Amino acid sequence: MSSEISSAATQDGAVDVSGLENWQTRADWLRAEINRHSHAYYVLDNPTIPDAEYDKLFRELVALEQAHPDLLTADSPTQRVGGKPLPQFEQVRHAVPMLSLNNGFDDEDIDNFDRRVREGLADIAEAEYSTELKFDGLAISLRYENGLLTQAATRGDGVTGENVTANIRTVKAIPLRLHGSAHPAVLDVRGEVLMFKADFAKLNARQRDAGQKEFANPRNAAAGSLRQLDPRITAQRTLRFFAYGIGVLEGASLPPTHSALLDWYAELGLPVCRERAVVKGASGLLGFFRDIGQRRKSLPYEIDGVVYKVNRLDQQQALGFVSRAPRFAIAHKFPAEEAMTVVQDIGVQVGRTGAITPVARLAPVSVGGVTVTNATLHNEDEVRRKDIQIGDTVIVRRAGDVIPEVVSYVPELRPADVRPFVMPALCPICSSPIVKPEDEAVARCSGGWVKCPAQRKGGLLHFVSRRAMDIEGLGDQLVDQLVEKQVITTAADLYKLGLTALSELDRMAAKSAQNVVNAIEKSKSTTLARFIYALGIRHVGEATAKELAAHFGSLDRLLQASEAELLEVADIGPVVAASIRSFLDDPLNQELIAQLRAAGIHWAENAVGENKPRPLLGKTFVLTGTLPTLTRDEAAAMIESAGGKVAGSVSKKTSYVVAGEEAGNKLAKAQDLGVPILDEDGLKRLLETQ
Repeated sequence: MSSEISSAATQDGAVDVSGLENWQTRADWLRAEINRHSHAYYVLDNPTIPDAEYDKLFRELVALEQAHPDLLTADSPTQRVGGKPLPQFEQVRHAVPMLSLNNGFDDEDIDNFDRRVREGLADIAEAEYSTELKFDGLAISLRYENGLLTQAATRGDGVTGENVTANIRTVKAIPLRLHGSAHPAVLDVRGEVLMFKADFAKLNARQRDAGQKEFANPRNAAAGSLRQLDPRITAQRTLRFFAYGIGVLEGASLPPTHSALLDWYAELGLPVCRERAVVKGASGLLGFFRDIGQRRKSLPYEIDGVVYKVNRLDQQQALGFVSRAPRFAIAHKFPAEEAMTVVQDIGVQVGRTGAITPVARLAPVSVGGVTVTNATLHNEDEVRRKDIQIGDTVIVRRAGDVIPEVVSYVPELRPADVRPFVMPALCPICSSPIVKPEDEAVARCSGGWVKCPAQRKGGLLHFVSRRAMDIEGLGDQLVDQLVEKQVITTAADLYKLGLTALSELDRMAAKSAQNVVNAIEKSKSTTLARFIYALGIRHVGEATAKELAAHFGSLDRLLQASEAELLEVADIGPVVAASIRSFLDDPLNQELIAQLRAAGIHWAENAVGENKPRPLLGKTFVLTGTLPTLTRDEAAAMIESAGGKVAGSVSKKTSYVVAGEEAGNKLAKAQDLGVPILDEDGLKRLLETQ
């Protein structure tokens, strides 16, 4: 044992190791000391020993574990060093979805949020809120089992993310093992990975010295570092983490409030931001917002707003969720940031539905820490209204992650040789004519899926998306390859794909190819509403697709419906009805639908159609657990077909909870509130007897 290290450790005052004879004891002490100092440095921002002394402790532990491999543990600080590169990230399905927050931008939005909260809580006089910062980083989920970090995943689409465990283990701010001894069986911590401004500056300095491209802002640097396939690269970059929420908790009781949850996290050794408070009412919320706004530039990290959450967790559950966002929380965004630059050209881009969007090509300019080179001009009428011309000096605005837009031009800086924008006659992608329907602001490529690769890619990505046909593994890069290599031209071609064609694509191993084939086969069993939504009919979103499926009951009835019959469907007006009829009358779309049905796509249909009763109209259901014979999608489709609604959380307004095996907190919540509980047979009987 090194006498130098033993002496340094003793001087630190943590423990006297001069009489230690057991290597195991020495290794345990070294790990505890290194973790203690790391926590003080990366979490408390209060270093306890010089870097050189820390490095000595670390080197001794490395040497000890190399000499005695049986001493190595999974949570040793030495295991933070990245291993070999990964071939690709695995997909992880979140046990509890990572939802988005609704945004507020002014005082009125926050007053309205507070009012809705009070009304939702039986008109209480004043609500208590936990307030915190909205970090400009990457949302992450950390799973601890019996105190040991076992998995980390990105937010992804909120339901499915990427497994970045190997990379997260290199982040020294995140404990590999929670502090203390009484750990929950499972703890799913939600938080944000970010890069501090000082660390970002150091990273870009290294990039410059190495002759490599610099990062545009700390958020891009953090996201790019965390999503490296080689964890050794992540290990070289200083990432931080702040915990702010919870997904799953097993083997322990939740604290009563959100603020108490964050205090508990701090006790477990998880980094929690100090810039938080508990306030009351809208005035308290706005006071916190203004205080943080004044101190924003002095903070060591980038933020783009603050977050308000109802503090009591039982009140959060009572308020529940709307769409894909909680009713009990809101993000209050800082005002948009603006900058001036020059329009060097105006081009167009082609969207999924063929929409032609003018895009300003700008001289690079930093807006809110992001280098902007393109900004949307929305449509041709908007270009004319704002009188934006090529050569103009313009004001560009960016708010959070919103696509930058051109606000206006600066008249006094307009040069004499400006040129007006002219909408091209032909699509820049497929050379099909660009048309502008009457009474519409948006011009469109007339090529459709078959002729226009831009529409094909967008349409296919929509078709395979989770809320449409839900084909896992078919992401942007794979769809790009399938289209560019002309492997597929329509969605029907997906169902002809085999292992050979997929295996020939870049970075597609045999196992990955088989997983995609299996996912495509699985998608053949779906619902009529999902199928309608997947077709990508203009103006037909998920809710409208469900209304169409419930009203007509079968695809054939929908295909034969006149515009007048379509107008009888709830929330469908003349524009949507005409769009649906136009889509269904197109021979190419008719052929596509026929091919998809011939490929084996099927669903349960109700031949009664629009005349069938809707006995569950006005009733709200919550599904939890695994049902014996029905998938959740099938059960939801049955409920919605009968006029009911399916919600994601239980509240006093829930009519029924349908529970299967391994039902979780939703079942317990229903029992506490006295909400009627059904099993699968009970649901079927209810549908039959109503």
